[in-house]
Amino acid sequence: MKLLRRTAFFAGILLVVIFAAFAFVRARSTRENRAFITAANFQTITLTVGGMERRALVHVPAGDDGKTPLPLVLMFHGNGGTPEAIAMESGWVAKSDLEKFIVVFPEGSRPDMTQPPKFGSNNPAWNDGSGRFHAGSQNIADVAFIAALLDHLEGKFAVDKRRVFASGFSNGASMTFRVGLELSERIAAIAPVSGALWITEAKIARPISLLYISGTADPINPMEGGAPKMASGSGFKGVPEKAKPRVSENIAQWVKLIGCTAEAKQITTSIEGVASVRYEGGRGTTEVIFTAIEGHGHIWPGAKSPLPEFILGKATSKLNATDAVWEFFQAHSE
Repeated sequence: MKLLRRTAFFAGILLVVIFAAFAFVRARSTRENRAFITAANFQTITLTVGGMERRALVHVPAGDDGKTPLPLVLMFHGNGGTPEAIAMESGWVAKSDLEKFIVVFPEGSRPDMTQPPKFGSNNPAWNDGSGRFHAGSQNIADVAFIAALLDHLEGKFAVDKRRVFASGFSNGASMTFRVGLELSERIAAIAPVSGALWITEAKIARPISLLYISGTADPINPMEGGAPKMASGSGFKGVPEKAKPRVSENIAQWVKLIGCTAEAKQITTSIEGVASVRYEGGRGTTEVIFTAIEGHGHIWPGAKSPLPEFILGKATSKLNATDAVWEFFQAHSE
């Protein structure tokens, strides 16, 4: 009995530490976000879909004439994240200005849409097909939201409809998989980072190419699957999570889905600790590339970790995911 009480006590302390860390990060991020948002010159889009008001931030590259059709990248934040935070962490705004494309940061729904995001009690999340979080249990119409958002963006801006892409991190990566499946006729290629393909009997109307990036030491999205846990080895007591599929299962499913050969070919790279393989021969010249970053945790590659290392693992500087994803997108226009 004493052992149980002691275990419960330390589990409670652990949760307090985790939520305090998130609270600190959110407070700091709020201050940094204000300056970043001002500099980024975002436009805010609000749409009502399924009786719910939804929001997205849009950045149009500096110098755009409003007439030349530009590529568009959708970037999905993770569970508990916000468009502002993932925009600041990922570097997509600077990339947009450099390479001249529109980047869009949609926001997931919250348990209480009348209140602002708050980690732990009002997390923005995506209905990624897993049934997790409030978004899954309530079957929030996230795919319909993204379809309506694309309609709006294509009517408001000069968008090259042949070059619309999707990427995302964690729960946002899982949403990227789902958008790629259900909106394949509008998406040219996808690049989920550190997330799972939850839809086991997937179907796709049009084959599209996939770049998948993940760290070998990711405790939240483990390479071998299973329940997420902290990098310290401790579980998230009182925070239930579904066991995730193996990363290899995600890759194999997409390879089969678009008709690639099952044999992987090693990609030569000069980056130490970064290994990539390619599956070729997909229908319509599509392909799958899987990139693993040795020792990397649950952080957007190239960004700083928003939380302590004992929770998410190490943030390595071996690969900049934004650069890698954009290079992949450039090679996979419709």
